Amino acid sequence: MTPHAPKSDPPQLYGRGAELRAAAAVTASPGTGTGTGTGTGADAVVVVTAAPGLGRTALLAHTARAFRGGPVLRVQGTRAETHLPHGGVHAVRCAAAALRGGPPGDVPAVAPGPGVLLDLLRDTAGGAPLLVCVDDVHLWDAASRAALGFAARRLHAAGPVSLLLTVAGHRAADPHLAGLPALRLPPLPDADAGALLDELTAGRTARAVRAELLDAAEGNPAVLHALVRRLSAAELSGERALPWPLLDAEVVCGLVDDGPDGPVAAHPDLLLVAAAAQQPDPDGAGVRRELLLEALTLTRVDQPGTPGTPGTPGTTGTPGTPGTPGIPGTPGIPGTLGPPGGALPARQVPGVLVPAGDRLRFTSTLLRKAVYLGARPERRRAAHAALARAAQTHGDRLAALTHRALAVPGPAPLAADELAAVAEDPRIPASPRQRAAALACAAELTAHAAVRAERRTAAAGQALRAGRPATARRLLAAARTDPAPDEVRGRAELLHGLLELGDGPVLDAHESLLCAGTLLAARHPAQARAAHLAAADAGWAAGDMTACLTALTADAPTAVRPAVGTDRGERDRRDAEEDYRRGMLALLEQRYDQAVRPLRRVVERAARQGDPETLLRSAAAALLMGDVTTGCRAGARALAAARARGPASLVPRALEYLAYAELRAGRHAGARAHAEEGLRAAHHCGQRNSAAHHRAVLALAASIEDEAELVAEQAEAALDTARRHGLTQAATLAEWALGRADLGRGRPAEAAARLGPLVRTDSRHGHFAVRMLAMPCYVEAAVLAGRPQEAGAVVEEFALWAHFGADPQAPALLARCRALLAPPDRADALYLDALAVHDAVGGDFEQGRTQLLYGKWLRRRRRLREARDRLTDALVAFERCGAGAWAGQARGELRAIGAAPVGESPEELSRLTPQQLRIARHVAEGATNREVALILSVSTRTVDYHLRNVFAALGVRSRVELARMMEKRGQTENRGQMEKPGARL
Repeated sequence: MTPHAPKSDPPQLYGRGAELRAAAAVTASPGTGTGTGTGTGADAVVVVTAAPGLGRTALLAHTARAFRGGPVLRVQGTRAETHLPHGGVHAVRCAAAALRGGPPGDVPAVAPGPGVLLDLLRDTAGGAPLLVCVDDVHLWDAASRAALGFAARRLHAAGPVSLLLTVAGHRAADPHLAGLPALRLPPLPDADAGALLDELTAGRTARAVRAELLDAAEGNPAVLHALVRRLSAAELSGERALPWPLLDAEVVCGLVDDGPDGPVAAHPDLLLVAAAAQQPDPDGAGVRRELLLEALTLTRVDQPGTPGTPGTPGTTGTPGTPGTPGIPGTPGIPGTLGPPGGALPARQVPGVLVPAGDRLRFTSTLLRKAVYLGARPERRRAAHAALARAAQTHGDRLAALTHRALAVPGPAPLAADELAAVAEDPRIPASPRQRAAALACAAELTAHAAVRAERRTAAAGQALRAGRPATARRLLAAARTDPAPDEVRGRAELLHGLLELGDGPVLDAHESLLCAGTLLAARHPAQARAAHLAAADAGWAAGDMTACLTALTADAPTAVRPAVGTDRGERDRRDAEEDYRRGMLALLEQRYDQAVRPLRRVVERAARQGDPETLLRSAAAALLMGDVTTGCRAGARALAAARARGPASLVPRALEYLAYAELRAGRHAGARAHAEEGLRAAHHCGQRNSAAHHRAVLALAASIEDEAELVAEQAEAALDTARRHGLTQAATLAEWALGRADLGRGRPAEAAARLGPLVRTDSRHGHFAVRMLAMPCYVEAAVLAGRPQEAGAVVEEFALWAHFGADPQAPALLARCRALLAPPDRADALYLDALAVHDAVGGDFEQGRTQLLYGKWLRRRRRLREARDRLTDALVAFERCGAGAWAGQARGELRAIGAAPVGESPEELSRLTPQQLRIARHVAEGATNREVALILSVSTRTVDYHLRNVFAALGVRSRVELARMMEKRGQTENRGQMEKPGARL
């Protein structure tokens, strides 16, 4: 209970902005429900539900502390009173009495009626605002829950009362609370979980440790708190190895408050077998109902038998281990779950399990771990033994062997060998997650150190394919503790390099991959080639041409033709890799004419392949040649193949190529859609480097759509990762987006200052290839900013790129750049040349920019009719591709020559917000920004911000133009008034 008292500002809750706003809306205007009789005051009630640890109590406490309307009455449910009749009603009565300063209420001698709580809330409020918070309503007795639901559905009758309730996720479907608005708390997004972890550790967590903790917590804030409390400073900083498992029984069970009547204890057999069934594939869809039932018929794991004797019929007891006798009811089945082989009735499924088709899964990962880790080891082994037999019956050999391995308490070489052989057999249907779990189990049963290291490395490879980089890192760290031959160490270095390429400093990845290629070259040349190509990718991402060349030449001395009889697909793949290496090498050495033929063969060979890796190489080769259409098609095929065949870790990369290809094709909306999907996939797979690239593409797409805030947000997020991981490619794209946004909003000096260091020959801050794409923007910005002398050398370098043909737009852009720098007698022809090329290759955005620049040039020379035609064409092109900022510039230029822009409404100022319109009026009257701020009682900074948006929205560039527009508006308004009937009377 919390009486009305001065409140301090509540602490920050990460990732709960929407939920906090929803709770605040409930408390903002209490008692405004519109129902009568049995109607509902639903707008003043919300039921917050969540799995353990996700913060429903914290949300309630935060809302209570932030409430300023009146007193707050808080009540906490208690498991000890779950079966105490009307215990919840009495708790509210005591809290209300304390709020009024009186003695606690008496326990009623007779059962109160259903309206007792409603009357109590009305009397306590007394017509004044009141917030009632009841935490853990599911722990109340049934009669009290019924009274609470009755009151909540009629809350309008209690006056200005708001009601916030919290209920455990597995009890969210409580019939007593039916019909009440529910607010479910999901796990925290990755960024918010990371921010919380950084606050808890003051940012002193090592990168690898941070990734492990976030992976283990799975967005659960309570788990993050518990892990930080458990670990020492040396473990958090990476000086000491982390304990494994990170989430042990003590941590997990401490977060799940479960008593004898709790969700875990209610159905021990069923829940333990269900939890054990998900161990080999914890991220899967759940356990099949029939498998669960069959396993339950084979064992009873909740009652120990006589130690040292075989289990009784219906058990899996073995000589020397505890048996498990059956119980009354259907033979071998706990309680009345149904006959062997029958369906599991829905009414007998505990609330912590939810159906998903023919499967059951836990409502909470934390609950599943609590069930499994909280059980005694012998009970877990018995559950796995039963599941092994059931899986064998259903023909799932890999699952059967995995469960059998989990049922063994110590090393078992024969079982380990069989399990590893099946897990690595491509003919066995299984996901990478399942194979990773099986190989990890096999490693734990392996006594020989070198073999154990090999199996852990193989498990790490499968975990990486499944998009579980934290698991892969842990397995690799464990594999390195055992001695191993060069080929195993080479595969481990290859995996480590790929992990760093996806989420780490890319030059570190480059060195690991080169090392892997050296270790693998003698006995596994195919894997060595893959390592060297990946090292070249790392050098490319870092913008380090020397690193790229080193990787591309490392494989040349060992290149050999495949042996006779090699599979056709393998030969094609090997030849495609060799052609890609040669083409890239020629391109980097500026032997452009020798690069096209091998890169073209890469594209042609990929047409016969369905392998996503080969398709990705073909997409990259097509983009390097400037064949954007083929690049889009190959990227789409690679994405489809990665989704259908895996691995999941390739999905973000495929979307990366596809988004970039769409961007190069000028289809910014398509690039944005693919980048948004790619960003989600990259976060899911733990690939922050790929996420940075997707953010840069999103910033570039937004830079043409007049979304300055989105450009800044995405570009800064991309740059944050790029700076830490050395991602020069992503950084250049992000800076280009910021510069292009400045240029689009009429700030050429700022754009030139930002883009200059990226593209000038005397400054190598930009990426050696991506900088070429930003050069036309820089030339335009430098000329418009009055510094054309700085752009000359850039244009000549861009000419070499345009001659190579890697960008179909480049010849048109080169002509445009030369027109910007040319004397008047030559500029006209150059603009026309540029437009002719645009007509041939298409692309609304770049063609519109050329039309706009040409129209400005014509207007300055008073060729107004030609200027109007060009500017109108530019406006249409910009509107067609959604380039809002440039469309505004085109409208402004058309207004400057007295032409009505196409599609512009007579009331252009109607696009402004009321505040912007007020500021525009005062500025047009001659007021300074400071004077406007004093008039409107706002800060000068606010006026500056709104005035910039006014200029951008109206396409004006000075206060004089704004004043003219406001004057025209006034004249229009006056004419309108005069034309009204009776206006002249």
